[in-house]
Amino acid sequence: MFKVTINNIEHQYEEKVTLDELAKIYNPNALCATVNNRLRELTYYVNYDCTVEFLDLHDSEGVRVYESTIKYLVIMALENLYPGISIRFNQLVSRSLSCSILTKNIKVSRLLLEKLDQELRRIVNADYPIYRNKITKEEAQELYKNKGYTDKAEVLDYRSENYVNQHICNGYSNYMFSYLASHTGVIKDFKLRIYYPDFLIQYPRSEFGGQIPEFEEAPIFDQMIKEASDWSHMIKCDRLPLLNKYATERAVVDLVNICETRHNNMLAEVGEIIKMRSDSIRLVCIAGPSSSGKTTFSHRLRIELLSRGIKTVKISMDDYYKDRENCPVDENGDYDFEHVNALDIDLFSEHILNLIDGEEIERAHFDFKTGKRVFDEKLKIDDKTMIIVEGIHALNEEVTKLIPKHQKFKIYICPMPQINIDNHNPIRATDIRLIRRIVRDFKFRKTNPSKTLSMWPSVRRGEFKWIYPFQECADYVFNTELTYELAVLKKYAMDSLLLIKPDDEYYIQANRLVKFLKYVRDIDDKYVPCNSILREFIGGSVFYDEDGKDYYKGN
Repeated sequence: MFKVTINNIEHQYEEKVTLDELAKIYNPNALCATVNNRLRELTYYVNYDCTVEFLDLHDSEGVRVYESTIKYLVIMALENLYPGISIRFNQLVSRSLSCSILTKNIKVSRLLLEKLDQELRRIVNADYPIYRNKITKEEAQELYKNKGYTDKAEVLDYRSENYVNQHICNGYSNYMFSYLASHTGVIKDFKLRIYYPDFLIQYPRSEFGGQIPEFEEAPIFDQMIKEASDWSHMIKCDRLPLLNKYATERAVVDLVNICETRHNNMLAEVGEIIKMRSDSIRLVCIAGPSSSGKTTFSHRLRIELLSRGIKTVKISMDDYYKDRENCPVDENGDYDFEHVNALDIDLFSEHILNLIDGEEIERAHFDFKTGKRVFDEKLKIDDKTMIIVEGIHALNEEVTKLIPKHQKFKIYICPMPQINIDNHNPIRATDIRLIRRIVRDFKFRKTNPSKTLSMWPSVRRGEFKWIYPFQECADYVFNTELTYELAVLKKYAMDSLLLIKPDDEYYIQANRLVKFLKYVRDIDDKYVPCNSILREFIGGSVFYDEDGKDYYKGN
C-alpha cells in the first residue's frame, strides 16, 4: 500500500500505477508531471509514497514537452513522406519553431506543407503510443549513422554516460534531449506556415493560456537571425560537436578572436553610421533584454565614438527608478521593476532635455540597497556631446518623446546564437541569456541560482511587454552573441547550478540546463579579451572592478 498526493488529496494504491492512468482521472490535458519535484513523462509509474502535480499547456514545462513532441512528429512525418530527408530546427521566430530542409532536391512549398499537415494529422489521429527505452551509447551511434543522423552520433562522443535514451513511436526512433508526451493524440493544435526558404510551426504557448499566439512579422529581428545563421555556418560552428572541436584542436585562439573581431567590425560599422549623422544626433538609445551586455556595449560604443572625435556622456535609465515603495506591483503583488512606470519618466525626460539645451542638472543615482534615488554630482555638456542612454525602455518612443526623432539613434542589442546540440535540437537564445545571468548574479551579487531562476519568468514577461514590441524601431541591431561563450560560461554555470538540490523548487529548470551543458568542452577564460562583452558576466573586465562595479559609472 502506498499513498499518492494529488491536488493536496491523498489517494491509496496497492499496485503500481502509471501517471497516464492517473492523468485520465485528474487532468486529461496533462502532458507531463512532477513526482516529488522531479519531472516525469506520463509513461512513468509510481509504486511509492509521492506527491504528483500534472502539467499541461498552462505550464511552461508542459509547453516544452508539447514543443519537443511536435518536433519529433514533424521529423517522423517528413521521413514518412520523403525517406532520407534531412532537416534542421532553428531559433524561434515569433514564438514559432523554424525548420530548414537541408536536402538539396527538396524545397519548401505549399504542396509540401499540405502533405506534411495531412501526415501529421494522420499520426495524431492514430494516437500512437510514445515510449522511452535505454540503449548503449555504441548502439545509439550505430543507429544514428544508419539513419543518416551523423550530427547526433557526433554529440554522443561527448556524453559521459554509457547509455542513451530513445523515444520510439510506431517503429520510428529519435531523441530530442527532452521529455515527450505519452501518445501522439495530444498534439492536436498546430499551424504550419511558409517562411521561405524555411517553414514555421506555430503551437500553443503557456503565456497565451495554452492558445496559439498570433504571428507577428519582425523583419529587423529576422534579419539578425539570418545573419547569425550565415555566420555560424561560415565559421563551421553551428553545433556543439563543432564548438568542442575548436576547444580540443588547439584552435581556441582563432575562434575567440574571430568572434571578437566580428564585434569590433560591427562597432566600427555603427560608429561610422553615427559619425555620418553626428550633426543631428544628440541621443544614442541602447536597449535589449536581460543579460544582453548593454553596459559593456555602451562603454565600447563610447570608445568607438571617441576614436572618431565624438564626445559622449552615458546615462543609465536604471538611475531613474522611482523609490521602491512607489514602484508598480504585478499580479502577485510583487514590485514590477520591468514596468515602464517603475521609472520616473518625467524627471528622466526633463534631465535629457535640459542637457541638450546646455543646462546643468543634478545627476541621479539609484541606490539598489536602500531602494532610494539620490542626487550627486552636477553635469553639463556642450552642443557637440552625444548622450548615450542605456536601459530596457530606451527604444520606447514614449520615454524620449520630448526629443525629435531625427536627433535620436536607436540600437537594439541581444545575443542571438545559431548553435544547436544537433540538427533537431537548437539551444535557445533565452537559455544563453539565462546562463549569463546566473553566472553574473552568483559571481558579483552573491545571488543563489535558485533566486535567479525564480525571477526569470517575471523578467521574461517584462521583455515581451516592454522590449520586444520596440525592437523593430531600431536603427541598428547588434548581435552580442559570442559563439564560443558557452564553453567559457560552462564551468561557472555548473558550479552554481549544481548547488540546487533535488528538493529545491527550481531543480527541474536547473537540471535541464545542466543536462546540455555537460556536452560542452571547457575553454579557459584566459583567452577572453579584457574588453569583451563576456567579461561583464565572468569578471576581469577593463570596465569593472573586481566586485563587478562599473568604473565609469556616471561618466
